[in-house]
Amino acid sequence: MTKSLFALLSAALAVSACSARIIPAAPSSQPAPRPAPTAQAPSPRPLPPTAAAEIAGATRIIPATPVAPLPREANKATTALSSGINIAPTYDQPLFDAAGATRALQAFRLSCPGVQRRKDLSGLTETTDWKAPCDAAARWPDNDAVRFFAEQFDTVQVGDGKAFATGYYEPEILGSRTKRPGYDVPVYKKPADLVEIDLSDFSSRFEGKSIRGKIQGNQFVPYADRTAIETGALAGRGLEIAWVADAIDLFFLQVQGSGRLKLPEGGTMRIGYESQNGHDYTGIGRLMRERGLVGPGQANIQGLTAWLRANPEAGRDVMRENKSYVFFREIIGPGPLGAMNVPVTDRGSVATDPMFVPLGAPVILSMDRAEPNGIWIAQDTGGAIKGSNRFHTYWGGGAEAYRIAGGMASRGTAFVLLPKGVADRLAGDPRNGKITP
Repeated sequence: MTKSLFALLSAALAVSACSARIIPAAPSSQPAPRPAPTAQAPSPRPLPPTAAAEIAGATRIIPATPVAPLPREANKATTALSSGINIAPTYDQPLFDAAGATRALQAFRLSCPGVQRRKDLSGLTETTDWKAPCDAAARWPDNDAVRFFAEQFDTVQVGDGKAFATGYYEPEILGSRTKRPGYDVPVYKKPADLVEIDLSDFSSRFEGKSIRGKIQGNQFVPYADRTAIETGALAGRGLEIAWVADAIDLFFLQVQGSGRLKLPEGGTMRIGYESQNGHDYTGIGRLMRERGLVGPGQANIQGLTAWLRANPEAGRDVMRENKSYVFFREIIGPGPLGAMNVPVTDRGSVATDPMFVPLGAPVILSMDRAEPNGIWIAQDTGGAIKGSNRFHTYWGGGAEAYRIAGGMASRGTAFVLLPKGVADRLAGDPRNGKITP
């Protein structure tokens, strides 16, 4: 099996989810005016990808070789293995983004402790598979990162490899450690009565599945939803770790999973995902498109926010249709933290569904817009990031990250990088390409 990852990287580029100590506020004799909502910059136009004609003259594409039949009913596939694994195409000319490869190598090193002890829910790898590339990464020079990925990994595609990518970022909104005039929207930590049950403890059929709720009498029942929480279900229990100025800003910070609060006395407080109430995530962008509330090109963070602010009562009701509610903790030190409990890397980390991509694995995206193209490391997950070849690219903080991530919706092809030898083993695995009962 001949593969040139060196060249694959270049062609892909060319085609191109702790309680805080509360500090009392200084007394004030005059009510403070309500702070203005966080100002946001408009979304830019997407960068165009490299024209296909430019690639055709420089790179010869070798078609993918199936190593197992793809399932007839792909929508029933529950893991990468049951989706079917293909050997990725190879390319014969190396054209690489060295800076992207360096970011990916640095992010991969952070994942190595976790990837060598976590069970891979996708069914693609064993923990021992990662020892060789992790040992190599520890000593590999950053300025030779492209060669690291070429020599340490083989490439596969999950199912047909058709990918959809969105973006997320670390927002900064107005907040306070204490409730004060103008800061009256609570940020809650995880309640003690929120219980998470790992369903795989009951049956292997539920591998990777869990539910959240609370014990009421002798029954396990759903936890309070967004509407109940926002109307006071958790009030008076001492769960507030901070207060923010604007409910819409907090809603989108919950969607992102982490962010920074810009404090009135100066400085910031970083908060990150601690838990979630167990209700399914509902994307309000889809709802608003279907109802004609936003037009073409407006179903991004910028367009949705503008409509919600212009229609405060109707907007509140729309947001409450997303019953999912996120609880936060204060993050001290580097962050934000991803699902592997390591800081995610700007333009280097991607959220995926761990049932289809091993957490810690490198991923190559070749999309229909230029920004997401390149090498990423799967270090995070998300309530809306479900299914094969679904990716959520992380862009860091600041205005540029907000503009790119807020308008990101890109389609193309994805490649998953697996340690050398794993693809050969998968070729002979009788489970490859079969539907899990």
